[in-house]
Amino acid sequence: MVELINKDYADFVNLSTNLVGMDKALNQLSVPLGQLREEVMSLRSCVSEGIRAVDEHMSKQEDIRRKKMCVLRLIHVIQSVEKIEKILHSQNSKELSSLEANSPLLTGQVLERIATEFNQLQFHAVQSKGMPLLDKVRPRIAGITAMLQQSLEGLLLEGLQTSNVDIIRHCLRTYATIDKTRDAEALVGQVLVKPYVDEVIVEQYVQSHPNGLQTMYNKLLEFVPHHCRLLREVTGGAISSEKANTVPGYDFLVNSVWPEIVRGLEEKLPTLFNPGNPEVFHEKYTTSMDFVRKFERQCGSQASVKRLRSHPTYHSFNNKWNLPVYFQIRFREIAGALEAALSDSLEEAPAESSYCLLATHMVWVSLLKCWSDQIFLPLLTHRLWKLTLQILARYSVFINELLLRPISNESTKDNKKSVATISKESAVNLNSREDQGSVPSPETQPLPSISNIQLVYVAADLEKLQEQLPELLEIIKPKLEMIGFKNLSCITGALEDSKASLSACMPTLNDRIIQDLSENCFSYLKSALEVPRLYRRTNKEVPTKASPYVDSALKPFYRLQSEYKDILKQPMVRQWLEGALSESTQKYYETVSDVLSSVKKMEESLKRLKQARKTVTSNSVGSNGGMSDDNKIRLQLALDVDYFGDQMQKMGLQTSDIKSFSALTELVQAAKDQTAVE
Repeated sequence: MVELINKDYADFVNLSTNLVGMDKALNQLSVPLGQLREEVMSLRSCVSEGIRAVDEHMSKQEDIRRKKMCVLRLIHVIQSVEKIEKILHSQNSKELSSLEANSPLLTGQVLERIATEFNQLQFHAVQSKGMPLLDKVRPRIAGITAMLQQSLEGLLLEGLQTSNVDIIRHCLRTYATIDKTRDAEALVGQVLVKPYVDEVIVEQYVQSHPNGLQTMYNKLLEFVPHHCRLLREVTGGAISSEKANTVPGYDFLVNSVWPEIVRGLEEKLPTLFNPGNPEVFHEKYTTSMDFVRKFERQCGSQASVKRLRSHPTYHSFNNKWNLPVYFQIRFREIAGALEAALSDSLEEAPAESSYCLLATHMVWVSLLKCWSDQIFLPLLTHRLWKLTLQILARYSVFINELLLRPISNESTKDNKKSVATISKESAVNLNSREDQGSVPSPETQPLPSISNIQLVYVAADLEKLQEQLPELLEIIKPKLEMIGFKNLSCITGALEDSKASLSACMPTLNDRIIQDLSENCFSYLKSALEVPRLYRRTNKEVPTKASPYVDSALKPFYRLQSEYKDILKQPMVRQWLEGALSESTQKYYETVSDVLSSVKKMEESLKRLKQARKTVTSNSVGSNGGMSDDNKIRLQLALDVDYFGDQMQKMGLQTSDIKSFSALTELVQAAKDQTAVE
């Protein structure tokens, strides 16, 4: 601040000096400024009055102009009415009557002149609406309209009957001039189309002939090329039409032919839309939709097809087909047959089926039915797709319910019985054995049992169904392309989810089968407990071969490999064998271990007794060369285990993959070595 003051010190000092006399100067300016303001305000007032006067004059001029235009329009109306009446009067004179009788074209030209004048009359009449004079002239205008309409109708019918293209062209151009194209199309529909439709559409003929409906539609399609050729040439609907001579604004196929066809079908053939019989309904619907597609191809352009599809009668015709009711009937038909197959008693599939169980066979048949040509309709694609997913979900629930059933006690010798018989007998023998893997039955209603054969069939069918789902997708794809659906990844994902739901059942199913095989196997392996009884105090010879119970224990595995090799995949069978043998071997190990421990205890007890009595017991040495009964027992168990391992290798398994088998081998080998030492 100090630097600023020092820099401009002279200006700060002279500041007060420069303001001396400023108020006097301002007072001198106030007087002339006030006078100038008064002059400006006076001028503004004068200009405003001038503008107001001009606006009033312009309003009067505009009002006069409007009234003048109304008068001119009324004059034009009167002149047009008089001119048209004059033309009509001369047209009806006797001199022209004889001339027109020989020249219908002249009548067309005259009507075209009248139509042009009538068009102007209509324009001026609309602009003069509400005028008293117009109300007086209106009856004359109505008479002219009626006469013109009558003349045009007669001329158009004459042109159609005589196939005179020039008359038709003049007549349609006249209709277009007076903006009555819809009247011309309605006239063609009533006079030309309706009689033909009433003649062709006969309910008795359709019902009495095998292909009556198809024949009727073919005759209806013949109407366009045979009876609408001239109209299409004149209006540009035909390929051969010359654009220079066409009359635009008409679409007789959409506005004349199609409405009459729909009217005839709805009135004279009401049973066509009855969905009571789904097979007949499907045939009628597909035939009718094919007729609609062929009719669309007869339209001259894409714009004509769009007009057809947006026409009220087009929507009315499509809405007549009660597709929801048809689907409900088909739904009950498919779902009813499927539910009947998913019953408690599992029946065997037909011989020609690739599945084992009727339930799975019906699931696949139901899926194919949904997309078969005898049932599928494009407008029901979304409903049929939903039903497809519901069928797969229902089968998944069915499999989960089967896995809750207890396994029945079926012997291997009954393997040739039918699956249905097994199910019935197993229900009777439900409580004949304890099944550690079964779910306790409810007190009110026990669960039906399932046999091990049926479990194998379920596994085979489940695997087969998952393999065939891609085949189902290939069947569905063309149907989706038919309706323009392109998001196939969504469909593929949904099928993958259904497949995953089915795959989720496999682990539990495998466990049930492995458990059943293991229990069946061990039910024979536990006969190792009887080996001591066979050799104590019996003087039997030294064992040289395995006990029969080993073969009996392995019979279920032999049967699984031999009888079901055509329906089961080898990796799945191998998984079952390894799992079941691992579980049964573990139990077998515990049993053999208990037997050997018991033998050892018995042997030690006998030795102590021998030392106490100083005598030789009868069971210490046998009559077959000196081997003791205890050593015979050890040798027999060693032979059994060796044979057990050899048979597993013959089945294509590696003993190293069987849990506890190496421990079992070591156990009996140690016992065998002890025998050799003694």
